[in-house]
Amino acid sequence: MKIKVKVKTNAREDLVELIDENEYLVKTKELPINGRANLAVIELLAEYFDKPKSLIQIDSGFGSKTKIIEVN
Repeated sequence: MKIKVKVKTNAREDLVELIDENEYLVKTKELPINGRANLAVIELLAEYFDKPKSLIQIDSGFGSKTKIIEVN
């Protein structure tokens, strides 16, 4: 399943929120430095979907706030 994710970094709390059918808002405390925010997004989505981190990968938007993510 492919989902669209809007990421807000440097947030007060870590949170995954469903916006639309295939669109999510992910807030993370991490800063977008050296890919730390991307790793945090993967960890938060893995916890949200109750799947291992290895089944979640970023397809596009590595350096963007809007990402397309594959959840297997």
